[in-house]
Order: sequence, then C-alpha cells, then structure tokens
Amino acid sequence: MNWKHALTGLTASLVVVLAFSQPVLAFDEAEPTEKPAAESTETAAPAEGEGEAEAPAEEAAPLTLPELYYALDNSMLFLCAVLVLFMQSGFAMVESGFNSSKNTINILFKNLMDVCVGVLIYYAVGYGLMYPGDIENKFFGFGQFGIGEGGEVGPGKLNPQVDFLFQVAFAATAATIVSGAVAGRLKFSSYLIYSIVLTGLIYPISGYWKWGGGWLDAKGFYDFAGSIVVHAVGGFAGLAGAIVLGPRIGRFKKDGKSAPIPGHNIAQATLGVFILWVGWYGFNPGSQLAFGGTDNTNAVMLIATNTTLAAATGGVAAMILGWIMYGKPDISMALNGVLAGLVGITANCDSVTNIEAIIIGGIAGLLVVFGILALEKLKIDDPVGAFPVHGLCGVWGGIATGIFGDYDLGVQILGSVVIPVYAFVTMFILFFFLKMIGQLRVSEEDEMKGLDLSEHGMQAYH
Repeated sequence: MNWKHALTGLTASLVVVLAFSQPVLAFDEAEPTEKPAAESTETAAPAEGEGEAEAPAEEAAPLTLPELYYALDNSMLFLCAVLVLFMQSGFAMVESGFNSSKNTINILFKNLMDVCVGVLIYYAVGYGLMYPGDIENKFFGFGQFGIGEGGEVGPGKLNPQVDFLFQVAFAATAATIVSGAVAGRLKFSSYLIYSIVLTGLIYPISGYWKWGGGWLDAKGFYDFAGSIVVHAVGGFAGLAGAIVLGPRIGRFKKDGKSAPIPGHNIAQATLGVFILWVGWYGFNPGSQLAFGGTDNTNAVMLIATNTTLAAATGGVAAMILGWIMYGKPDISMALNGVLAGLVGITANCDSVTNIEAIIIGGIAGLLVVFGILALEKLKIDDPVGAFPVHGLCGVWGGIATGIFGDYDLGVQILGSVVIPVYAFVTMFILFFFLKMIGQLRVSEEDEMKGLDLSEHGMQAYH
C-alpha cells in the first residue's frame, strides 16, 4: 500500500537526519568555548601478525562565537558587494534603453570600463586615499597602495579584502552615474580619462571627509550609505559634463523649445530599474557592515523596509505629478521616481521610521520631476535624468537626514552642499580642459552617425 511505502521512507529519512545531526558548533555567548587540547599521538605497537594500527582521526575544532560572528559578517558583506556590483548591469540597461539605439554599444562599453578601470585605479590609490587610517590631516591623506593586512577576528571585524570589494563597488557606482548624463556625444577616450580621475582621486577624497574619518565626520555629518558621498558626487559630476558638452544635436529647436529624443527600448530601461532596486538591498542594508546579533538584525530589516517604502512612494509620486502636468501617465517619470526614492532614503534609511521613509521617498519623487523640467528650461541635456535623480535627490537625502533623523540640520546642510560643489567644480575643470584641447566631444558627423559606428566600428542591432 502507498501509506506503507510513505511510512518506510519517512522512517529512513529520520534515521539519516539523526545520524548526521551531531552538533558542529559549540559556543557560549558569555564565554567562548576553547579548542580542546590535542590528544596523545602515542599508540600501542601492533601485535605480531596484525596490520598497523590506524591513527585516530583528528576532530575539527568547534567554532568559537567570535569566529562565527566574523564568518557571518564577512560572508554577508561579500554577498552585498555582489549585489552592488550587479547594479552596474541595471545602470547599463537604464542608460542604453533611454538613449538612441545607435549609441547602445558605446553606453554598454562605458559601464563596463567603469568597473574594469575603476577597480584597478581604486585598488592602486583610491582605497588608500579614502581610508588613510588615523592621521592628523582631516582633509587629505594617503594610507597605502593596495589593500592593507587583516587584523582581529570577531564581531564587526572585517577582512580588508571583502571591505575593498564592497567599497570599490560603491566607487564604480559613483562613476557610472555620469555615463547617462553625457550619452550620445562624448568621446570614449575622454570618458576613460574622466572615470580614472573620479574613481582614483575625486571620489576617494570626498569619501574620506565622511567615511574615512575626515573633517565632515568630525563635525558630525551623517550619510549612512551614500546619498551624498556616492550619488550626489556622481550626479553633480554628470551635471558638469552635460553643461560643458552642450546638448545633443536636435535636442532643442532653434526657438529654444524642447524636442525630446525618445529612448529606443523602454522595456530594457524598466528592467534596468528593477535590477537597480534589487541591487539597492546590497547598497543600503550592506552598509550596516555587521549582521550578527539582535540589534544588527533589527537594523538591517528596518533599512531594507525603509528602502522599499521610499522607492515605491517615489514611483507613485512621480507618476501622479507627471500625469497632472502632461495629461497622461509617463513611465519614464515613474521609473526615475523609483530611483529618486532610493537615492533619497540612502543617507538615512537606518535613522527614520517607516512613515518618514514614505515622506522622504514621496518628496524625492516630486523633486525628480521638477528637476527634469528645470534642466529643459535651462537647455541642459541630460538624456537619462542623472542629475535630477542622483544629484538633486542625493542632496535631498542628506538634508532629510537632518530633518527626520537625530542629526544636526546645519551640519547636514553643510555636508550636503560642500561635497556636491566639490564634485561639480573639479569635474567641470576636467571636462573644460578636455574641451579646450579638442578631446571632449565627437564631431557632428560622428554624432549623427552614432557613437557605435564612429567610436567602435560596430552596431548593437542589425
């Protein structure tokens, strides 16, 4: 009968489970278990005619509580680093989908090189600039080339290797934001120069001011996961590039009126936004940097939920405002609204309530629509809305941390102004220099042909 077979199978399964369910961890929260003393290796000589006695198997030492926490924290941070790195694919899809098909390869190539070049230059000098250690100069310092040595094992202690992986993924994010703002007219060689400078010098220095223990950190400025340090830096760098480059051919009519250039693949852009949303669960919860214990677990869950609420509210708010202004719901506005909510909550996701996260995300969703309209009025061509999403809403996230979080509003405004201005001025100088030497923008003929053919000699679609 079937029930007999089922009972027999269940019994066999229980036997297997019991056989392999011997405890592998032995620890006490108050007093970690010591490793057992090594057993004697002396064995009796085998009797004549008998084979040699087998040496007793050496049992694996049980994990102590500090070792367990160390393994959990570092393994989880590695997974979060992978999620943040995966965001590069989201950026690539959003930027290429919102742009003309003739520039697809160029955009994908730039996003790829942001990671490849960024990892190498951040490894060489960026990491040492951003985390120079305990030094007197709170504006600039340099620790070491490459990655430092590992230290103590225990709760909240990070292996420098995984810490680098997490930090370099953030650096690549800051760099790739600019790609969408300058799409369709920037020389590929100039973009590589920009990416090296931002990832290796500009971003690490301002990152040191807050996350490396610099002067803004000493004043009490707070940016949990990078609304200012990462997103505003990328957004304002993108604004500088868009201004110096000028608009794409045909973006504005002779009378100054806007003439939008539609993206070639909104489905691709939409998928990219969903990928970015998922990647943000590495970005924000991962910035807790520790995952073991009740307090850390509660913090990570709050961060993740606030991130979700802000993203959702940003999308709804941007949709409603765009619907009112244009008479029809615009998916591009809603997509940017989701990203705006994510950027706005990044600085304060650990410090606000669920209701406050909804308010922050909603305001970010409104700001991104107004920001896109403002750029059109100023005749600044930002094909994907990189500045409104990352620059404008990044600043909002820093200020919102002072309004809703338990942080000094004056200090939050200071940090939310100084870092973006620093990024804008330095990148404006770089882009302007490249323009002066004739190395910034492609020719009119190449732009009309498309950067895929003119810069790379190939097409994304046939």
